[in-house]
Amino acid sequence: MRFKVIQKILGLLLSVFSLALLPPLFIAHWSRDGAGDAFAIAIGVILTAGLVLWLPVRHVTQEMRLRDGFLVVVLFWTVLGFSGSIPFMLVESLKMAPADAIFESMSGLTTTGATVIVGLDALPPSILFYRQLLQWLGGMGIIVLAVAILPMLGVGGMQLYRAETPGPLKDSKLTPRITETAKALWYIYLSFTIACALAYFAAGMSLFDAISHSFSTVAIGGFSTHDLSIGYFNNPRIELAAIVFMFLAGVNFSLHFVCWRSRSVSHYLRDSEFKTYLGILIVVFVICAIGLSLTDYQDNKLHALRLSLFQAVSIGTTTGFTTSAFQLWPGFLPLLLIFASFIGGCAGSTAGGIKVIRILLLYKQGMREIHRLIHPNAVMTIKIGGRPVHGRIVDAVWGFFATYVAVFALLLLSLMATGIDQITAFSAVAACLNNLGPGLGDVSYHYGALSGVAKLILSVAMLLGRLEIFTLFVLFTAAFWRA
Repeated sequence: MRFKVIQKILGLLLSVFSLALLPPLFIAHWSRDGAGDAFAIAIGVILTAGLVLWLPVRHVTQEMRLRDGFLVVVLFWTVLGFSGSIPFMLVESLKMAPADAIFESMSGLTTTGATVIVGLDALPPSILFYRQLLQWLGGMGIIVLAVAILPMLGVGGMQLYRAETPGPLKDSKLTPRITETAKALWYIYLSFTIACALAYFAAGMSLFDAISHSFSTVAIGGFSTHDLSIGYFNNPRIELAAIVFMFLAGVNFSLHFVCWRSRSVSHYLRDSEFKTYLGILIVVFVICAIGLSLTDYQDNKLHALRLSLFQAVSIGTTTGFTTSAFQLWPGFLPLLLIFASFIGGCAGSTAGGIKVIRILLLYKQGMREIHRLIHPNAVMTIKIGGRPVHGRIVDAVWGFFATYVAVFALLLLSLMATGIDQITAFSAVAACLNNLGPGLGDVSYHYGALSGVAKLILSVAMLLGRLEIFTLFVLFTAAFWRA
């Protein structure tokens, strides 16, 4: 393990993150909302920590290996979760306990969108913007950004990229150089953000709200500047803009790049994962629309369609925006939406969940085993998009799924041990492990009522979901630490 290389990169990344606090600091001074000192102190602490790590090893030029990349990713997200909590603890109007501040910070960086804060409409503008900015940075992964903008990370950059980028089919590069790949992803990400902000502004949001919500929409985060989320605006045009960009953000960004480079949308229509992703959202929407239309919950059929479409896309992509208290919907509909978040978006997107490609592979593997019962001597190959899938990938998907179930059960039992009821515990673990945000029961609207221990458990769940479990678990194997 090359600890000096890891120390150098971690110091650089922390220093870069400290600069991300400059926009909230500027807003605090411009609006005189009283949070300026908190951000100034946070910048000083984080920048100092970064420089203390970097300066002693700044001349180290060793190449980073793959397992070094895994350790950098886990350390960075963990340290960043704690560092990002500093402004929340220092702002006088919030008075947040350490567990609350860490929870809020981790929720933002992992694009979960779960919050412990009540009264968002009365918060200082700088804090509101900071929450949104955390999600935007965490959306594509600040480490991929660092690979793109820091030439000194060009060597060994693929190790960071492979360790950070979620999904089972992540080893292929879009461009010959990894720095160019990272830049391509961030250009698309930035373009979507600008387009989303313009769409929100044109639909009737203020400039501040438009920019803030574009950050959390494209990041599939779900934080809002209002307690009522998107429902605060009660505007069909704003909801339509949110639906479009939530859907796009849930698509594999590599697929966006290929379509952009070829100037053709035909690649979307030929991609098996995209078609499955679209089909799942349509099925969830139709079931919710029928469920709301056939009950007394919603008399207006057109409004029922509007509510169903928005929540199906929002929860299905693990964004977590709300226009309605879906937790109060009749029958099994709230649980259906929570189950949809288990699937999540496409691999290589900013969405959480198990990912559509894994669900598709699990389905195809299940069908193959059924066919083998009928034709035991037949040789059957699993194919995606007409191409055979390597057996190693199928094994990895099954391994991930088994580990996911075991981790979910362990987190669920741990949360219930703190005194939380089954419905609240189940939905809270699902919402945090899938990076969704809103849950059922006592966490329908916020997580403020949970104990400090429960919040720390759920913070770990968010980190596991963001890093897709294996990236973190690999650090606990003996083979990882062998020379």
